[in-house]
Amino acid sequence: MSGSPLDAATIYRWVDAAGTVHLSSDKPPAGVKYERIEVASSPGRSPASQAPRSAAPAVSAAQAAQRSEVIGRLRNRECVIALESLERLTSGAQPTSAAEIRRLQETVALNCSTHPAQRREQEEMAARLRVANGPECAEARNRLADMLGPDAAFTREQVRAQQQFVDEHCTSPVH
Repeated sequence: MSGSPLDAATIYRWVDAAGTVHLSSDKPPAGVKYERIEVASSPGRSPASQAPRSAAPAVSAAQAAQRSEVIGRLRNRECVIALESLERLTSGAQPTSAAEIRRLQETVALNCSTHPAQRREQEEMAARLRVANGPECAEARNRLADMLGPDAAFTREQVRAQQQFVDEHCTSPVH
C-alpha cells in the first residue's frame, strides 16, 4: 500500500570523490552510487507508524525509536550543513547558481526545525561550522601539524595552547 506524497520524503545519500557524505532531497549526479532513505514528513507520523511498503519484517518499538533518533540526527546535520552552505554562498564570496541556492533553501525547509529555540541552536551550529571550515582554522590546524612534526622545536605548553585553540574554535559541531 502506498501513502500520500505527504507521508514520506525521499532522501538520497551518497559519498562524493572527496569522501564527503551528502544527504539531499535531490538525486545525486548521474553515475554516482546512492542510497534512498524514506523519511516521514507529515506531522505526528513516525517511520514506524507508516504502513509498510513491502514485506519487511516487523520492527520493535526500540528499533523504531532508534531509527527515529538516527533520522533526527541526520536531519539536524543536513540542516546545519545546508544553513552554513547557504550563508557562505549568499555572502558573495564565490559565484553560485540560483538552482544551488534553491536546493539549499529546500534542504533547510525540509530538515530545519520550526521551533524557535531549536532553530536558533541549528543556526548557531551553522555559524560554528563556518568558522571551523574557514581559513583561520585551516591555518591553525596546519600550524598544529607543523608543531607536532619530528623537527619541530616547540614547547609542550605551546603545542598544548595551539591544540586547545583548535579544539575550542575549529572542531566541527556536526559529525
